[in-house]
Amino acid sequence: MQELAAEGLAFEVEWRPFELAPDMPAEGEEIVPHLVRKYGRSASELMASQEQIIAAARELGLNFDGALRRRAVNTFDAHRVLVWAGEQGRQTEFALALFDAYFGRAENPADPAVLRRIAANLGLDAGAIDEIVTGDRYAEAVRRQEQTIHRAGIHAVPTFMIGGEPLIQGAQPPAVFASVLRQVAAQVS
Repeated sequence: MQELAAEGLAFEVEWRPFELAPDMPAEGEEIVPHLVRKYGRSASELMASQEQIIAAARELGLNFDGALRRRAVNTFDAHRVLVWAGEQGRQTEFALALFDAYFGRAENPADPAVLRRIAANLGLDAGAIDEIVTGDRYAEAVRRQEQTIHRAGIHAVPTFMIGGEPLIQGAQPPAVFASVLRQVAAQVS
């Protein structure tokens, strides 16, 4: 967990696993055909919505330049590595670097080489990545967290849980987060 502060509110952030494509084969699938099949929309509709997301991300200073070139992949190993990064006190930094690799450069977030490079760039033990992805370390912890999330009724990302309850779903402007966090803070005060 990482402590953060914004708009006079202090809070802890903990990333939880959520596999968007748990049955995806190792080679993955191009993102647009995957989303067309998943949501039953036309390729042109999907491209338009993805372009809107890319533009919104750019306005927020996020790099989504590779969003249309990425592949849908199974992210189980990446989630196991994120648990490890959390034990190192660097989970948020690792998650943000992983998002930049995936959405910004269309890199495979399950590729051990990508995970090792991110670890090394953060000053973490890149050699630990191989031990995690070739074994079963953190597998049970990730599966247990996934079950908890599904039992809480969460079926999409992003979803933000506050005090164990899913309170904010979908991409929302910062003002929504500030408002919800203030409401929660007022209730516990």
